[in-house]
Amino acid sequence: MTAWLLRRFLQMLLVIFGVVTLAFVFAYIVPANPARMVAGPQASPAAVASIAHQLGLDRSVWSQYVSFLGRILHGNLGVSFALQGRTVAGEIWLALPYTAVLAFGGILWEIVIGIPAGIIAAYRPRSVVDRFATFGALLGLSAPPFWLGLMLIYFLAYKVSWFPLNGVGHPLIWYMILPSFTLGVGGAAFYSRMVRTTVRQVLRSPFIEFARLKGMPERTILFRHVLRHALTPVVTMLGMDLGYFLGGVLIIESIFGIPGVGQLAYSSISTLDVPMITGTVLVAAVFMVFMSFVVDVAYTFIDPRVRLNVGK
Repeated sequence: MTAWLLRRFLQMLLVIFGVVTLAFVFAYIVPANPARMVAGPQASPAAVASIAHQLGLDRSVWSQYVSFLGRILHGNLGVSFALQGRTVAGEIWLALPYTAVLAFGGILWEIVIGIPAGIIAAYRPRSVVDRFATFGALLGLSAPPFWLGLMLIYFLAYKVSWFPLNGVGHPLIWYMILPSFTLGVGGAAFYSRMVRTTVRQVLRSPFIEFARLKGMPERTILFRHVLRHALTPVVTMLGMDLGYFLGGVLIIESIFGIPGVGQLAYSSISTLDVPMITGTVLVAAVFMVFMSFVVDVAYTFIDPRVRLNVGK
C-alpha cells in the first residue's frame, strides 16, 4: 500500500506539472500582446515597451517559464497583469470560498435528489415512481445549465422574489441555493439512473436472496449490503465532480454573478492576464488530480477486493 500511495502521489505531481506547462505554453502562443492590453490601445510604443520590461515580457519564453516554475515552488503565483499590484494567489484566495460553497452545494443536491430517487425507482421498477424518476432524469440531463439557471432566475427570483437575482451577500447560503441547484440537478439526474441500475443488479445477486431467506429485514439488507455495493461507482463520480466544481464552474458563476474562480479565469482570459490564467488553471488541476487521488484511496476502503489487488 505504501508503494502504491507513493506511486499515485508522484503521478499526481506529474499531471499537475504537465497541465501547468501546457497552460503556460498556450497563454504565450496566443497572437496578442499582454503589455499592449495592459497599457491600453492608445499607449505609445515606448510605453508598451516599458510595461513589457516591467512585466518581464521582453525576456525569452524559456527564461519566463523557468522563473514561473521557481515562483510556484516557493508558493508564489506572481502578480496579475490586469489587476496591477494584486497577487494572483490573493485574488484566487478571495474567490475560492464562493466556488467552494457553490461546489459543495451542487454535490449536496446531487446526493439528496439522485441517490434516493435511484433507490426508490430500483425497488419499485415500472411503477409510477420509477416512470416519474425516469422522466425527471431525462429533463435534468437534457436541460442546459445556462437555460435552467436563467429560468430559475426569472421565475423564482424576478417573478416571485423568493431568491436574490444575482451576486452574493449575507447569508451566503441563501444566495447559493439557486446556483447550486442549477449546478447539481444534471448530476442528480445522472446519479438516479446509475443508482437504479446498480441497485437492481445487486438485488438480483445470490447473497441478497440468501439474506432474505434467513429472514433479514429489508431495511438491514438495504443499508448493510445493497448500498455498500451499489454506491461504489457513485463515490468515484462524486469525487470527480467535486474536483471539477472546485476548479471553477464558469457558466454558473457568470449567470448568477458569483465572483468565484471560474469568473476570475474568464476575466483573465479576456485580458490575456498570463499569471492569472496559469494560476487559475493550476488551482483547477490541483483539485481535479487531488480528488482523483482521494477517490482511489477511498476505493481501497470501500471495496476490499481493490485493497487486495493494490497490495499485490
